[in-house]
Amino acid sequence: MSDLEVVPLPVGQLRTNCYLVVDTKSRECMIVDPGDESEFISQKVLEFELTPVAIIATHGHFDHILAAHELSLLYSLPLFIHSDDLFLLKRMRETSRHFLNYEPQQQAPENTEALDNMQSILVGNFRFSILHTPGHTPGSVCLYETKEQLLISGDTLFAEGGVGRTDFSYSSIQQLANSLEQLFSLPESVRVYPGHGVLTTIGQEKRLHQSN
Repeated sequence: MSDLEVVPLPVGQLRTNCYLVVDTKSRECMIVDPGDESEFISQKVLEFELTPVAIIATHGHFDHILAAHELSLLYSLPLFIHSDDLFLLKRMRETSRHFLNYEPQQQAPENTEALDNMQSILVGNFRFSILHTPGHTPGSVCLYETKEQLLISGDTLFAEGGVGRTDFSYSSIQQLANSLEQLFSLPESVRVYPGHGVLTTIGQEKRLHQSN
């Protein structure tokens, strides 16, 4: 039985999948895509007796970072994010107001560290490779654990043939296609934990995309 556990916590109006990625032996965890409801997330960390060692955003859209500032202060940890998406942090309140029709009270994350030069991040005994997968946003990343064949895909890849939107001014259909090609080169058995919706596998999504 694996010592790696991924706990999905759907948060916010857009039901973003925040993930607690846990080494069950050390009880260390990383918090991925804290999209809202910082108190709910921190309660789960306390309930499961976890020690957060990293807070990571797969990209800079507001629905993946609204709780990041409060959690960063609570755990004295930076938000790890690709530098190509830092511009989105400055737009966080503006874009959330546009999509949610109200003014959010949360502040944008201030304590950040760039993922650009990091090849991997360690959670207990598990090492997650950082894959730069631009397209949906310039700084989108996925997190891949080779031993466990597990991928956290953010908004790059969803179940049932879904992919992230590319109709933003900074998005790129061609970059997204290249990123999907990179992901589809992974073993078909890899389990995919997306930013929204249900779990899937690389094999299932690869077949769906090839049939379209």
